[in-house]
Amino acid sequence: MAHGNFTRVTEFILTGVSERPDLQIPLFFVFLVIYGLTVTGNLSIITLTSVDSRLQTPMYFFLRHLAIINLGNSTVIAPKMLINFLVKKHTTSYYECAIQLGGFLVFIVAEIFILAVMAYDRYVAICNPLLYMAVVSRQVCFLLVSLTYLYSFSTSIVTSFSVFSMAYCSLNVINHFYCDIVPLLALSCSDTSFPETVVFISASTNLMFSITVVVASYFNIILSILRIRSSEGRKRAFSTCASHMTAVSVFYGTLLFMYLQPRNNHSLETDKMASVFYTLVIPMLNPLIYSLRNKDVKAALKRFLTNSCC
Repeated sequence: MAHGNFTRVTEFILTGVSERPDLQIPLFFVFLVIYGLTVTGNLSIITLTSVDSRLQTPMYFFLRHLAIINLGNSTVIAPKMLINFLVKKHTTSYYECAIQLGGFLVFIVAEIFILAVMAYDRYVAICNPLLYMAVVSRQVCFLLVSLTYLYSFSTSIVTSFSVFSMAYCSLNVINHFYCDIVPLLALSCSDTSFPETVVFISASTNLMFSITVVVASYFNIILSILRIRSSEGRKRAFSTCASHMTAVSVFYGTLLFMYLQPRNNHSLETDKMASVFYTLVIPMLNPLIYSLRNKDVKAALKRFLTNSCC
């Protein structure tokens, strides 16, 4: 369909992680292993926290949803990426691209807020242990998770609409391995100030709100831990939130690097590598972070394997 002197784009071409032909097969196997570990690890967390009676606490309820979000985020990106390593034509239709961006935004925003919810959960558990089950009740858990998904879905709809309401004319090569906001807007043949403003306000607001919750929670947690007189008690209290602190630091650090830069300071190649990290590597690492440092999860895995073999 004509648009002035241009042809409106009906499909996009993804350049991928690398355009070097000799790296396509090695990269395929690298990312196949990463995605395989992501699926295995997160499905294991989902299964264990669903079936093991000793993991039916708010902390593991939120951990299960973090695993669902990590699995969803990786699955939105990885299958198409793996296929493109094996084919010569790295095309994606206009609507497929819109759906991928929308799905990615749902899961990435949900992860931002579920990590904040998990920080609040640890705050109540350590700073107000006698009120823990009353404050973080089953109903409150469902409400927090439901609001997280509802807000992330709403944000995805608004942001995706603002990005794809732009005109995309003759340029259709996306310098990325999936449909992301910055490389998409770089192709638009119309004024992108509105979607850029929407994205910046949304990203900065979401990050600042969730980071404020996380920092405030852990500030109070650290103060409470320091008040514990016994070294064994301090160690036990710190061990309950060490995994979450690790996951939060890696995830938020990457996102802050990615999205709170002015557009003219963006290096798409650097952003591409950062995107690999938070869309594929972090979802693979989170199950390891939460299981290797967690005695309850390791014990639940042993019980599950023992019962499966009997």
